[in-house]
Amino acid sequence: MEFETKVISADRQEEAGTTLGASIIRSGGIVAFPTETVYGLGANGLDGEAVNKIFEAKGRPNDNPLILHISKKSDLKKLWAHVPDRAIPLIETFWPGPLTLIFHKADIVPYEVTAGLDTVAVRMPSDKTARLLISKSGVPIAAPSANRSGKPSPTSAEHVLEDMDGKIPLILDGGRCKYGVESTVLSLIGEPTILRPGAITREMLEAVIGPVRLAPSILKPLREGEVAASPGMKYKHYAPDAQVVVIDGTPENISRCVISLYYEKVESGLSVEVLSTRQTRSRYRGIPNTLIGDRENPETMCANLFRLLREIGADCDMILAEGIGTSEEGLAYMNRLLRAAGFERIDADEYVKKID
Repeated sequence: MEFETKVISADRQEEAGTTLGASIIRSGGIVAFPTETVYGLGANGLDGEAVNKIFEAKGRPNDNPLILHISKKSDLKKLWAHVPDRAIPLIETFWPGPLTLIFHKADIVPYEVTAGLDTVAVRMPSDKTARLLISKSGVPIAAPSANRSGKPSPTSAEHVLEDMDGKIPLILDGGRCKYGVESTVLSLIGEPTILRPGAITREMLEAVIGPVRLAPSILKPLREGEVAASPGMKYKHYAPDAQVVVIDGTPENISRCVISLYYEKVESGLSVEVLSTRQTRSRYRGIPNTLIGDRENPETMCANLFRLLREIGADCDMILAEGIGTSEEGLAYMNRLLRAAGFERIDADEYVKKID
């Protein structure tokens, strides 16, 4: 179905926009809306037929589970079979905010949301427009990121319009998202396990509930036959039109490897752009590069990643991207970057040994 997609500014018309958006949600339609992480593409999370419209608009396989978004903490009791004790300090500490929790679903939650699983992911966003939309809709809103399946997640209304113009009736424009990467997803089935890293880090979670595992698939592909228990676990995700190659190693060797690869690829006829960091940018004089952030403050890199993958990926054949350490927010950055690259990575330390 083709729509005339309307964009309403949340800053100037929040009440009108969320009232219209809630009406669309209640009538079984889908709406794009801002959150503090990325823009979501939402439908009534208790209506399987409405949820299927999300998959259709995104071109997303329905074996990829969605997250239910709620406006108040008490709504969780309706969506889970029960609320386990260890969830309570997490909810009190991190909600509203960029933390998604997974537990056994209640019967009211349709399997279209959970991709056939008996567990469901729930979060309470901190963005005021998102919570107002959910509250006015009167139902939990099921929402993945509001982009074409597999492409970089949208961090502005303009990004949503690029992918969804004519496919959805309404985009609520809340400006640029604060964090720029999707929420942390923590499974509370068995030992607490991070399935997708985000702004709420392992270290922050462990300070509240003790030991937290990392799913093996965070920095490598799912094993053959392994089921995606969370959004963002598929092999290739967040990919721009350009090929992405990740260069890992020490900063000095990374820059040497990037420079060598740049000239090699340009000589072969490719147009190449480098994603540089504050610590390495001066080494790329004469080479097209864009500053993504500070290696020592990876949250700055997370905030810009999806936007730059979209913007740069539209104008070149290949993006050479520096890898960083995986402590704190670095884990979320590397998780998204490696999936954008389809796990194509080069060990700069080994590469430099060969060229020395």
